[in-house]
Amino acid sequence: EADTWDFSQALLREVAWTFTAWCNSHLRKAGTQIENIDEDFRDGLKLMLLLEVISGERLPKPERGKMRVHKINNVNKALDFIASKGVKLVSIGAEEIVDGNAKMTLGMIWTIILRFAIQDISVEETSAKEGLLLWCQRKTAPYKNVNVQNFHISWKDGLAFNALIHRHRPELIEYDKLRKDDPVTNLNNAFEVAEKYLDIPKMLDAEDIVGTLRPDEKAIMTYVSCFYHAFSGAQKAETAANRICKVLAVNQENEHLMEDYEKLASDLLEWIRRTIPWLEDRVPQKTIQEMQQKLEDFRDYRRVHKPPKVQEKCQLEINFNTLQTKLRLSNRPAFMPSEGKMVSDINNGWQHLEQAEKGYEEWLLNEIRRLERLDHLAEKFRQKASIHEAWTDGKEAMLKHRDYETATLSDIKALIRKHEAFESDLAAHQDRVEQIAAIAQELNELDYYDSHNVNTRCQKICDQWDALGSLTHSRREALEKTEKQLEAIDQLHLEYAKRAAPFNNWMESAMEDLQDMFIVHTIEEIEGLISAHDQFKSTLPDADREREAILAIHKEAQRIAESNHIKLSGSNPYTTVTPQIINSKWEKVQQLVPKRDHALLEEQSKQQSNEHLRRQFASQANVVGPWIQTKMEEIGRISIEMNGTLEDQLSHLKQYERSIVDYKPNLDLLEQQHQLIQEALIFDNKHTNYTMEHIRVGWEQLLTTIARTINEVENQILTRDAKGISQEQMQEFRASFNHFDKDHGGALGPEEFKACLISLGYDVENDRQGDAEFNRIMSLVDPNHSGLVTFQAFIDFMSRETTDTDTADQVIASFKVLAGDKNFITAEELRRELPPDQAEYCIARMAPYQGPDAVPGALDYKSFSTALYGESDL
Repeated sequence: EADTWDFSQALLREVAWTFTAWCNSHLRKAGTQIENIDEDFRDGLKLMLLLEVISGERLPKPERGKMRVHKINNVNKALDFIASKGVKLVSIGAEEIVDGNAKMTLGMIWTIILRFAIQDISVEETSAKEGLLLWCQRKTAPYKNVNVQNFHISWKDGLAFNALIHRHRPELIEYDKLRKDDPVTNLNNAFEVAEKYLDIPKMLDAEDIVGTLRPDEKAIMTYVSCFYHAFSGAQKAETAANRICKVLAVNQENEHLMEDYEKLASDLLEWIRRTIPWLEDRVPQKTIQEMQQKLEDFRDYRRVHKPPKVQEKCQLEINFNTLQTKLRLSNRPAFMPSEGKMVSDINNGWQHLEQAEKGYEEWLLNEIRRLERLDHLAEKFRQKASIHEAWTDGKEAMLKHRDYETATLSDIKALIRKHEAFESDLAAHQDRVEQIAAIAQELNELDYYDSHNVNTRCQKICDQWDALGSLTHSRREALEKTEKQLEAIDQLHLEYAKRAAPFNNWMESAMEDLQDMFIVHTIEEIEGLISAHDQFKSTLPDADREREAILAIHKEAQRIAESNHIKLSGSNPYTTVTPQIINSKWEKVQQLVPKRDHALLEEQSKQQSNEHLRRQFASQANVVGPWIQTKMEEIGRISIEMNGTLEDQLSHLKQYERSIVDYKPNLDLLEQQHQLIQEALIFDNKHTNYTMEHIRVGWEQLLTTIARTINEVENQILTRDAKGISQEQMQEFRASFNHFDKDHGGALGPEEFKACLISLGYDVENDRQGDAEFNRIMSLVDPNHSGLVTFQAFIDFMSRETTDTDTADQVIASFKVLAGDKNFITAEELRRELPPDQAEYCIARMAPYQGPDAVPGALDYKSFSTALYGESDL
C-alpha cells in the first residue's frame, strides 16, 4: 500500500531518479520518455501508456482535452486499472497526482512496481520482498566479501551488484580484481555493464549510495528486480539443476545401499564358508572329555555365534527388498548383486550350513555315549582279566609237577581226587574266559582306542587257557595209569572238596557280580537291577545253609579222625579251599551286599532326578512350542487383514514384534533346562514331542517372519508416499486384493488377478483386446512367469498406473537447459549450476562428447542420463 512507505525528504531525489529510470526503461518501448516524474504523469496520458506497456493490456481510451477534469478522468482510469489487478490503493487520489504531489506520485509508481515487477517473484514458496532477497542470497553465496541481508546497507560497497552479474555472465565482470574498499568504482562498474550489455538503464547514483547512511530500500529493490527479470532464463536453469540434483541424489543413495548389501552379503557368505567345514568334521576323539569339549563348542555356536547371523541374514533380505522397492519407485532397473551374492545364493549357503549342522549334536551325544560304553567295557575287561590271571597263577607249575612218581598209593589216590577237583574248578572258569574274549571282541567292534593292548592281553589269557587244558589232560592220563592201584580215600574229604569248589566259585562269582559296574539311562533299567539284586539276596539263606553243610562235612571228617585216633597229615588233600577261605569269602559277600544296595539306591535317585528334568523341560516346551505356532498363524492373519492406515498397521506389527521379543526369557529358561538335561546325559524324553532344536528353528522363523511382514508394510508406505497414493487408494487396493485372495496365501493366480483388475475398472475381458491388455499387465507384475502375483507387485503396478515418475528424457531436458540448448555440457557449467558433490559426481561419470559440434572438455549428458535409468554397474 502506497501510504505504508515513508518517502523521506532526504531520499526523495534518489527515489525519484530511480523510479524515473524504471518508467523510461518501459516507456521507450512505446517510443517516449519522461523527465520529471511528478510533472509528466499529471495529465494521465503517459501513466496510462506505461500501464499498457508493462501489463500488455489495453486501457480505456484517454481524454485528450487539457482541462483539469480531463486530466483527473485519465488518472482515475489508470488508478481503476491498478485496483482491478487486486491492488488496494490507500490515500492516493487523482487530484493529488494532477496537482503534482511528488510523494503521492512516487507512492503510486511504487505500487505499480510492486504489482508488476516484484509481486510475481517467488522462490521456495516465499514471495515479493522475501523471495527477491532469497534469490539474491543464493546467487551471491559463493562470492567472498558478499553477505546480502537486506536491500540497503548490504549493497553499498557494490560487490553484490557485480556478483549478480558475474554469476550469470562471468565474461562481463573481472570479479577478482574488485576491492571492497572502493565502493564507487564497484557500483559504477556494475551500473555501466548492466546498461551496456544487459539493457538495464542506470537507475542509481554511485555517489548518492555511498554518501547515504542507509540507501533507500525501494530504489534498490526496483533496480535489483530488473536484474531478476533480466536473468529470468537462469531460473529455468536453476529448476533444471534442482531436478538433476534430485535424480543424482537418488542414484547416489541407491549405490550406497548396493555397496552395503555387497559387503554384508560377502561377510555372511564368508562366515558360512568358514563354519560348514567345522560342522562337517565328524572325526571322533579318543576320550569323553575331548568329545564333551566339542559338544560345549557346538552349544556356544548355537547360543552365541549363530543367532546374530540369523538376524544378519534376515536384515540382508529386508535391505535387498527395500532397495528394490526404492529402485522401482525411482524408475530404476532392479539391482543385480555380484555373481554368487544373490539372496538365493545366501539362502543356498544357509541351507548347506543347516544341512551340515543337522545331526551334528546327535552325533556328538552318540559318540559320548559310545565312549562311555567303551570305558565301562574296558574296566570290566580289566576286572575279569585280573581275577582270571590271579586264579591261573602257579597252575601251570602245579600241572607239570611229577609228584605221582614217588607218591604212595594213598597219595596217588589223593592226587587223583585233587586233580578231579581242579578239573571241576577249570570247567567253572571256562565261562569267565569266554566273557573276557567276548568283551575284547565288543571293544574291537566299537573301535576302542586301546584295542591293541586289550587284544594282546586277551590273546595271552586264551593261549594260557589252552595250555592249561592240554596240561590237565596230560596229568590225568598219567594219574589214571596208576589209578587201579589206588584205594578210595576219605569220602568226606572228597565230598567236601566237590561241594566246596563250586560253592567257592559261586562266592567268587557273587563277589564279582556285586562289584560289577553298571550303566543305566532310565528308571525302568535301574529298577530292573534292583529287582535282580533283591532276587539274589533272597538266595542268601539257601547259600548259608549250603555253607553250613560244607563246614559240617569238614567237622565230621575231623570228628571221625579224632574218634579213630587218626593223625591227619594236614589240610584236605583234595582242595585248597579251606573252611577259613569259605568263611572269609562269605564274610566278604555279606559286606558287599549293603554296598551294592547303596550304589543301586544312589543310581535310582539319579534316574528320578533325570525324570524330573525331563518333565520340567517337557512342561515348558509344551507351552513354548504351541505359543510359537500360534504366533506364526496370527502373523499370517495380520499380514492379509486391512485395519486402519498403513502407519496403524506398522505400529500394530511393531507392538506385536515387541511382544514376541518380550517372550524371549521363556526360551532362555528352556535353554537352561535343556542344558541341565544334556549335562545329565539324558538322551530321550517321552513326555514331549518338542526338542530344543525344533523350538530354536521355530523361534528363528517367527522372528524372521514378523521382520519380513514389517518390511512389507514399510515398503508399501515407501510406495504410497513416493507415488503420492492416498490412504483411501491404498485401502481400496488392499480390499480388492484380499477379496480375491480366497486362500489367504498372499498371492493371486492369473484368473483371480484378472477378476481383481476388472473390479478396479480395467478392460481385460475375454476378447482379443482384453487378452492382449491382460498379457501386458501380467508381464509387468509377474516377469518370472511364476503364475502368482504378490501384493507388492500389485501395488507397484497400481502406483505406476496412477502416478508420474522421472524419466531419462526429463533429465536430458533438464541438462539441456543448464547447457544453454547445446548438445553437450562443460565441467565449468556443471560446477556453476550444481552443488559441489553432485557436480563432481556427474563429471566423474560423464563420457566425452563426440558430436561434430564438440569443443575441448565437452561432456555427453545424454548418454549419462540414459545410463541413470539403465543397468547398474554393481
